[in-house]
Amino acid sequence: MKFVAIIPARYQSTRFPGKPLAMLGEKPIIQHVYENASSAIDAVYVATDDDRIASVVNNFGGQVVMTRADHPSGTDRCAEAAASISKECPVDVIINIQGDEPFVRAEQLQALRDCFADPATDIATLVKKIDSEEVLFNPNRPKVVFDANQYALLFSRSTIPYIRGKEPHGWLHAHPFYAHLGMYAYRAGVLDEITRLSPSSLELAESLEQLRWLENGYKIKIAETEFESIGIDTPEDLEQAKAFLGL
Repeated sequence: MKFVAIIPARYQSTRFPGKPLAMLGEKPIIQHVYENASSAIDAVYVATDDDRIASVVNNFGGQVVMTRADHPSGTDRCAEAAASISKECPVDVIINIQGDEPFVRAEQLQALRDCFADPATDIATLVKKIDSEEVLFNPNRPKVVFDANQYALLFSRSTIPYIRGKEPHGWLHAHPFYAHLGMYAYRAGVLDEITRLSPSSLELAESLEQLRWLENGYKIKIAETEFESIGIDTPEDLEQAKAFLGL
């Protein structure tokens, strides 16, 4: 199968303008993401509408696909880039890697790839077992439950499942819980289809786009990772990332 990784990257950001080009050590964030993705995927592209980002990527030898500026989400930008790439060569699966995830690991990307050995997989995503109450009860860390075949049943900002008859402080010891990490892989045709769907009721209620896909019958395969996702949303996050690297 032909796997392609696409990194949507925009310059404008309410909380951190110019984030992809912010320096983390001796390299911009976008270069860290690109090089780590390249450790597991042969074909990697940055999808952007900004000439400054394109110039930086070209300068370190990366591949760029220019996209429209009016995309409402990274998924939509990824879909436009995938359509452009597929005109040059056939693509079976697209892996969408956020441009603010400089610590993405080859093991995580391989876990996503492995999901497509199952022909029923439409979309694949990553989860990590929750080991702290801080994450368990944090609505900004979506949770997921899945069936015996590793297909998602529901994503929620609430703590799921609810443990009946036990105080919340004991829930972690009563049942395994999983946090969703926002990295996806899609069969090429599926990516095109989901960008044409209207927002669903569950999606609007929880502000989680993956619920739109579930409500429309797409099968989302779950892959478990031991590695935490460290995204950079704010300048403060960048300082924490520097500390993580000992910079």
